[in-house]
Amino acid sequence: MTSSTLSRRGFLAAATATAAAAATLPSTAMAATADRAQLGIQLYSLRGYKVDEALRHAKDLGFDQVEFYSGMLSTGASADDIAKMKAKVAELGLSISAHGVNRFGGNEAANRKIFEFAKALAIPTITADPGPESFDNLDDLVKEFDIRIAIHNHGPGHRYNKVVDVLRAIEGHDKRIGACADLGHYIRSGENATDVIRSLKGRLYGIHLKDFAEMKQKTEGVILGQGHLDVEGVFFALSEVGFPSNGAISLEYEENPQNPLAEIRDCVAVARAAMAKVAR
Repeated sequence: MTSSTLSRRGFLAAATATAAAAATLPSTAMAATADRAQLGIQLYSLRGYKVDEALRHAKDLGFDQVEFYSGMLSTGASADDIAKMKAKVAELGLSISAHGVNRFGGNEAANRKIFEFAKALAIPTITADPGPESFDNLDDLVKEFDIRIAIHNHGPGHRYNKVVDVLRAIEGHDKRIGACADLGHYIRSGENATDVIRSLKGRLYGIHLKDFAEMKQKTEGVILGQGHLDVEGVFFALSEVGFPSNGAISLEYEENPQNPLAEIRDCVAVARAAMAKVAR
């Protein structure tokens, strides 16, 4: 899989494009557009809705892409169900950026099944929580399928807590094994999001845009920019490190799951404003 990277101006030119314009492009064209970044949503943010309604909300909120999780599309889905879901997403003018978070362990058959699912879904990246026993097998699978693994951190107490934990895990492994940096959880771990992004240069394949009120384990999720996330700084850093044009930038808002639309809309406005500023 070859993935171009984005220049400062080219990265995030999407911020100046309207949702209506995006809707005129078929999903395959959108996925192949290398001169603009796309803002997506991790569908866990819309877990209070059934999947069809969640997808419509994603479209109405102005997202370009969706990142699925197993609660809305199981890795055990049939080929027919995967094809139908891809068609639903395409009909809305959206594309699919990634799927996760998926666990990988020592069962090679189970690991392969997830890669086969990802291939059928036609995604470049699997967001993952791999056990240390899985890495040798993952080296083989990323080469065979040419699909990336992006390790998702989950804050204090998790095996991937600090960015150094991810860096140590991927050292010496295929470059397609990298990171999905959940910036909110890194805030909970007491780390600066822009420093994390720069530390992961060359191995960063996904971002979960998330903000928290305080830099501690138990804290409240907030609108982007109202906590410890420097939103403009994040997008400048992504441009600086050459974030892949087909990397997954997924807003994730976990508060108020039964009715999060107003808060998510506010987050989108903040993200789009930051993207537009970086694109100038």
